[in-house]
Amino acid sequence: MTNDTIPAVAERAAAPGSARRPGAILAVVLTAQFMALLDLFIVNVAAPSVRSDLHASGAGLELVVSGYTIAYAVLLVTGARLGGRHGQRRLFLAGLALFTLASLACGLAGGTGQLIGFRIVQGAGSALMIPQVLSLIQLTFTGEARARAMGVYTAVVSSGAALGQTVGGVLVNADLFGCSWRPAFLVNVPIGIVLLVVAPRVLAADRPAPHERGRGLDLPGLIALAAAVTLCTVPLVLGRQEGWPLWGRLCLGLGAVLLAVFARLEVRLARRGGAPLITPRVLRLPGMVRWVVLITLAMSVNAGLLFAQALHLQSGLGFSALRTGLTFAVAAVTFGLTGLYWRRLPPATWPYLAAVGLVLAAAAFAVLGLALRGGGDGGPWLYVGLLAVGAGLALPYCSGLTLALSKVAPSDAPDASGLLTTMTQLGQVVGVATLGTFFLDRLGSATGRLPSAHAFAATLAVLAAVCLAGGLLALVRPRRGPRPDRAA
Repeated sequence: MTNDTIPAVAERAAAPGSARRPGAILAVVLTAQFMALLDLFIVNVAAPSVRSDLHASGAGLELVVSGYTIAYAVLLVTGARLGGRHGQRRLFLAGLALFTLASLACGLAGGTGQLIGFRIVQGAGSALMIPQVLSLIQLTFTGEARARAMGVYTAVVSSGAALGQTVGGVLVNADLFGCSWRPAFLVNVPIGIVLLVVAPRVLAADRPAPHERGRGLDLPGLIALAAAVTLCTVPLVLGRQEGWPLWGRLCLGLGAVLLAVFARLEVRLARRGGAPLITPRVLRLPGMVRWVVLITLAMSVNAGLLFAQALHLQSGLGFSALRTGLTFAVAAVTFGLTGLYWRRLPPATWPYLAAVGLVLAAAAFAVLGLALRGGGDGGPWLYVGLLAVGAGLALPYCSGLTLALSKVAPSDAPDASGLLTTMTQLGQVVGVATLGTFFLDRLGSATGRLPSAHAFAATLAVLAAVCLAGGLLALVRPRRGPRPDRAA
């Protein structure tokens, strides 16, 4: 559910022949989109099996989950820029090939370090491939046909999370050929090969616009952002295992400095008339920073819950991978349905939906805490709580994207969408790194019959507190300023 607001990053005419096979084009690009989304969520269910088979540490397991998202988040905006310069078809195929090869390598990995490295390569492949999907849809379809295609796109994006958890559970539970968790990655290989054969025959040849070829890549900005994200994330993931050493605190400080350097580089580049990764004037729009924070918070909470709950349900309560996947699907389905239908609410209520959703999520975490207290399996209340969590977290995410982009001029829409999408991915990294670390820390110090139950209860309390704080932030009204032309 991360890319449904990214507008086309280049304006160019579709090559002759593309309109003759729009259905095939849509099928190809959305299959690739679905495959990448599946891989983003499937690993949550496979994580306990990976830990057991590869003897992965808690920090190593967090990096297996987060490595994909770190690379994807950092390179996403650059992937969109490369598509504009060199053509969406070319970048789509390059990203698809890289993603498929990395999936094969993940499935054959012999150790935690190898798996982490190949997951990072997977994320890089997604960052090249996924930004091109909406551009190709917008270049292929017009009018009502485009609206229908976007409806199908939204359905695919909404179902990716739900089916990722479920398919992961089915594959791990089946233990095909005694391969345990490996089919969760290898399933991408035959799909990727078929797409690599079909896509060149379906997608029209690229004709990038001349002005796009001249846009720079902002390499200094990319390096500064990548280094800052890495320096901030790795200590959060490894700090607990290493006893929070001095190097971890120094990395966090240096990461903060590099974020400031990145912001300064973007401002200077924009003043010189260049093309920064993130246009500074977008952040100065009324309410934009607030929406960025709320979207990041919602995704952090969602990712932290998925990580901690997978370990508690499987390692603590003894749920099978299949049962865990089906349990996750409850929240993911309501997230998707809320994303599809929230616009039917009266527009006058939209500015308040983020606060309502976060308060609802906080209440849902309290329900989950009561349902699972003492090591119980929660019964029906587990699913009631997860239904509410899915709807509650979807409201700030979906309404936040729409309201933030409504204040953006059309010329800045790609930069704003890239910013929001990137923060969505970084939010997931931060959620796994911070809330996952909190859960593992409490797990290591908990005593009693079922330590994971105590650790998960403490994590749910933190999640509820974070959501309540976010709900208060959502009620803060931004200063009014001059309104640019509304984004289409």
